[in-house]
Amino acid sequence: MTSTASVPLAGAAGVAPAELDWAAAEALLRAVPPNGRVLLICHVNPDGDALGSMLGFGLGLRQLGVREVQATFPGPPEVPEPFHGLPGLELLVPADAADVAPDLVICFDAASESRLGDLAGRLSSAGAALVLDHHASNPGFGTVNLVDPGAAATSVVAEQLLARLGVVVDRAIAECLYVALTTDTGSFRFAATTPAVHEMAARLLATGISPGDISRRVFDTRPFGAVRLFGEVLGRAQLEPSAAGGRGLVWTFATLDDLARHDQRPYVLEALIDSVRCTAEADVGCVLKQTTSGEWAVSMRSKGAVDVSRVAVALGGGGHTFAAGFTGRGTVEQVVESIRGQLDAALVRSAR
Repeated sequence: MTSTASVPLAGAAGVAPAELDWAAAEALLRAVPPNGRVLLICHVNPDGDALGSMLGFGLGLRQLGVREVQATFPGPPEVPEPFHGLPGLELLVPADAADVAPDLVICFDAASESRLGDLAGRLSSAGAALVLDHHASNPGFGTVNLVDPGAAATSVVAEQLLARLGVVVDRAIAECLYVALTTDTGSFRFAATTPAVHEMAARLLATGISPGDISRRVFDTRPFGAVRLFGEVLGRAQLEPSAAGGRGLVWTFATLDDLARHDQRPYVLEALIDSVRCTAEADVGCVLKQTTSGEWAVSMRSKGAVDVSRVAVALGGGGHTFAAGFTGRGTVEQVVESIRGQLDAALVRSAR
């Protein structure tokens, strides 16, 4: 394989990739011979954009003739049920079986190295690291960084790079990228939905994929146990109208005992934030999901008055202005108190 270690660090945090960055990324990938080993990694607890972008890109690499392609993510090797039908799942391997020294590692939808968990070490053991992402808080931790804060999803970046490589987006690749695009735009409901987003969706739909089938599988199918679980967790939601400088905060939490009582897997809680964020009296919605004793995966959403990415970054996480998250530690009240304090601090910084 042509050496990739000499490729200079490229890509600046917080700004769209320049032509130099795209060219550097293309050069990294074109340097991979058919027998080269490429490891694809997405963030812990992968969502539709992380999995869809990663698997779609992996199928694109296969089309280019790269035979040794693995895809993985940190944590238990469990794909959320809504994504069981995604093409490219055969590329997935458990984290502990992933290549320890690949020629190239490509990271998808991870706003920081910490989101890669124990797999973050692959960034230094690989010949080179390419980062594809769209989180403005991403510091640019790869050899080459394609981080576009203006992109609605990481799949937008992935599609552009595949096009530059000459990959023909077939139905399998299109389904992966479409799932990624629809999940991160909330089925084209969020503010990041631009004319370009719809144009990308049109290109993907033109391959013959079925949006109705995909939407039913990804958005509109839920076990009855999850319905009961949602009812219980939403029933304990708390509204704090005075929080966030009077913009309002609504929050709730789900424990491991809640999941066990309703016989549900953790992935079902990912959709819970959508039911919380619609509260009319609060700009900020928040859900705490217990991952271990004293540890919580925290999802935050804003309707526009509060930059929740500031909160997430201050608490060790990252994300977008209106959608962000972090890992909280302590009791529920301790984690919520840390959020209250950072919400007020974020408002003060925004006013300066």
